[in-house]
Amino acid sequence: MAKKETYRLLISGGGTGGHIYPAIAIANAWMEHHPDSEILFVGALGKMEMQKIPEAGYQIVGLPVAGLQRSLSPANLSFPFKLLKSLKKAFGIVKDFKPHVVVGVGGYASGPVLYAAQRKGIPTLVQEQNSYAGLTNKILAKGAKKICVAYPDMDRFFPAEKIAYTGNPVRKDILNLEGKREKALEYFGLDPDRKTVLVLGGSLGARTLNQAVLKDMESFDKEGYQVLWQCGKFYFKAMLEATESAGLKHIHLREFIREMDLAYAAADVIVSRAGALSVSELSLVGKPVIFVPSPNVAEDHQTKNAEAFVSHNAAWMLSDSEAVGQLKNRTDELLSDSETATSLGENIRKLAKPEAAEAIINELEKLIA
Repeated sequence: MAKKETYRLLISGGGTGGHIYPAIAIANAWMEHHPDSEILFVGALGKMEMQKIPEAGYQIVGLPVAGLQRSLSPANLSFPFKLLKSLKKAFGIVKDFKPHVVVGVGGYASGPVLYAAQRKGIPTLVQEQNSYAGLTNKILAKGAKKICVAYPDMDRFFPAEKIAYTGNPVRKDILNLEGKREKALEYFGLDPDRKTVLVLGGSLGARTLNQAVLKDMESFDKEGYQVLWQCGKFYFKAMLEATESAGLKHIHLREFIREMDLAYAAADVIVSRAGALSVSELSLVGKPVIFVPSPNVAEDHQTKNAEAFVSHNAAWMLSDSEAVGQLKNRTDELLSDSETATSLGENIRKLAKPEAAEAIINELEKLIA
């Protein structure tokens, strides 16, 4: 790519870690290639990107945009006004920042920003993390120059000629877990003689997974397992009271785990929701996984994410309604069947895309060449 003035990259979207962390990975990879660049993020006011992006060292501007509630809600009455205000602000941001290219990673803020950029003739790239495309990305794809996807057969949703099968970019520290297990066990205070079940419900937590662990935590402890359990900030206080009253020293509760590379390194079996970021990271980790998809997401996309792995014998899946009754039994099966556990780990690793961030940077460079 021919060098010109300092590149300006605008990245929009957020709302969940599944949008935010891939966006940060794209920004980090871009700066490795073009360290003199300027990067500006645009998110939704009040959403977690307004905290996480500055923590990663980048500037972010917030829009008042919000989504429509699925149920009848008075909040929906303000939607048109917030959208119009966000569109006006997005046009101003694009005009002032003058980006060479704009990336949309999904979430409320992607719509106004990519729409504004496309109207100004600025090349845009859509990064779709899920196996089932979201409505905003399907609309924005019509004017996008390139659509980077994480699953095959996405021409069901997007023009085939625009698609690049790149995978989802993830944090670099999980790309190599070799040699980290001993450090991980020490860091989390885990027993090296016990097998470890890692339970992940996302940064906010997952009610069903918490209920399932709560129901069976005494059985896990009694049978010689230990559980490293990220319960999420919404549930931490209640779960802490329950675990402390039970007095189980091998149930290791955490509100949030930042050191995910160490958590993955410690795990023998992983139980997780099936958000886009989770499945992409877990494919790189190469451990046996039981996915419990959240039913509370648009178009049931977490189930579709999980099914894409189950169909390759790369993971097991429990529906949300089955988890509380069956999670312990299914976990027992994997912990006692090393052949199946090894096979699942090997198969999920075959679906990994470790160079996803580099592939997306390559597509961005083509757009501004």
